Amino acid sequence: MIKIEALSAFSDNYIWLLQDAQHKRVAVVDPGDAAPVQAWLQQHHDWTLSDILITHHHNDHVGGVEQLRRETGARVYGPANENIPGRDQALVDGERIEVLGLTLQVFEVPGHTLGHIAFYQPQHHWLFCGDTLFAAGCGRLFEGTPQQMHQSLQRLAALPDDTLIYCAHEYTLSNLRFAKAVEPANREIAERFAQVEAWRQQGQISLPSVLQLERATNPFLRAAQTSVKEMIASREGRVIVSESEVFAALRAWKDRF
Repeated sequence: MIKIEALSAFSDNYIWLLQDAQHKRVAVVDPGDAAPVQAWLQQHHDWTLSDILITHHHNDHVGGVEQLRRETGARVYGPANENIPGRDQALVDGERIEVLGLTLQVFEVPGHTLGHIAFYQPQHHWLFCGDTLFAAGCGRLFEGTPQQMHQSLQRLAALPDDTLIYCAHEYTLSNLRFAKAVEPANREIAERFAQVEAWRQQGQISLPSVLQLERATNPFLRAAQTSVKEMIASREGRVIVSESEVFAALRAWKDRF
């Protein structure tokens, strides 16, 4: 059985640590800083870091890779279409890799960056999605187009209801503030906001999220909903039919929110 733990990095990043207790080995996702991983390994000195999984090239996701690889000999997996330091295996859409005895499927999900990938574990329904899908939000469009990001999110939204969303940042509360502005009458958003606010006050993290909850409360997965379309139409002063255009308007609003 694999245990998953969040290691905090910087102000709001999470490095996901997958632990295989039977073989005393771990894998990490997006170690932007080596120090939290090193500290964990020092506390668990009989464990080894075997694999490093990278979703995209931003420094807060790759900054610790070369040092960890040098110290542990871990194998580094990352997107083929981005410059990933220390990468041993370049991954493209549809590929499958074996990590800690688990099969991971690779999805290309451009938008936040052009080569961004996500890792999906089909038996346990785990999704490591970097900065593409957030709890109640999505990543900024640094390189891709709104249409690309919308298609990427729709692809992830088609996964099973109980898929666990292991994203890379603790942005949930601020994302839910925006969600409340988009759908002020959505009771599930209001309830989720109260829940996450209580968690954060207690120092508890808000992740992983569950995909079914995202579909009900994440405005960026709800561009087809009448309530979202009406809110965007009232803000834009015109009716927008295309879901990707509704998404684009939502993303532009969130950037200024």
